[in-house]
Amino acid sequence: MLKEVDLIAAEDTRVTRKLLAHYDIHTRMTSYHEYNEASKGPELIEAMKSGKMIALVSDAGMPGISDPGHRLIRACIGQGIPVEAVPGPSSLITALVVSGLPTDSFVFQGFLPRKKGERAKLLSDLLAMGRTIILFESPRRLKSTLAEVADIDPLRDAVIARELTKRFEEVLRGTVTQLLELLEAAMVKGEVVLLFGPARKERAVALTENQLRNKVIELIKSGIPKKQAISEVTRKLGINKRLVYEATKDVHEKDIKGKF
Repeated sequence: MLKEVDLIAAEDTRVTRKLLAHYDIHTRMTSYHEYNEASKGPELIEAMKSGKMIALVSDAGMPGISDPGHRLIRACIGQGIPVEAVPGPSSLITALVVSGLPTDSFVFQGFLPRKKGERAKLLSDLLAMGRTIILFESPRRLKSTLAEVADIDPLRDAVIARELTKRFEEVLRGTVTQLLELLEAAMVKGEVVLLFGPARKERAVALTENQLRNKVIELIKSGIPKKQAISEVTRKLGINKRLVYEATKDVHEKDIKGKF
């Protein structure tokens, strides 16, 4: 296909050039990515309307998934230009298959919103669906996203699939809390797919507010700061952190230290 077309629209021509060189392909290339799509898209449409065949390729994964390719495809459809897909690698499906999480029903969300409030609400809605959730996440936001999920459901099964099909491919599996512990001192790099399984049917044993309060107080007595004590109780019991906060609103660290 890449030999037959008149032009290749590539996310990064430097990356695609390596593929073309390997197969001795000399088709002309042009760049098409999120930073030039507004100006380059109409140019590509005009070229195709004049009879040119153009192939759209991406650096990794399937073109059109969480990249500007879908806007070019919509423009082609709007102009009556035929669109064909050559099946290729898809990180979200690859991650789903190797995750070990249920594959019969899943939701692909792509990247989460950047605004904290919007992101928190969306995460809460997604986790309540009872399906496997698939997200794209940047390495620098991975830990904070896991921490947000831990506040909602620390025992939720989760999978981090990193650099899939590449040299440094890595798949980490465990509960949200376990993955946070694994990443505590780690420097995450590369492209990340983050997955969450449906909520477990078995939940942590329910405790009264007074029992939760006493567990936090015991940790404070041992010298652990209140904030850390709340996180520790949450992690060990696998419950929503807000429940522990509510149960310990009247617990003041200085009063406990003064008594003991």
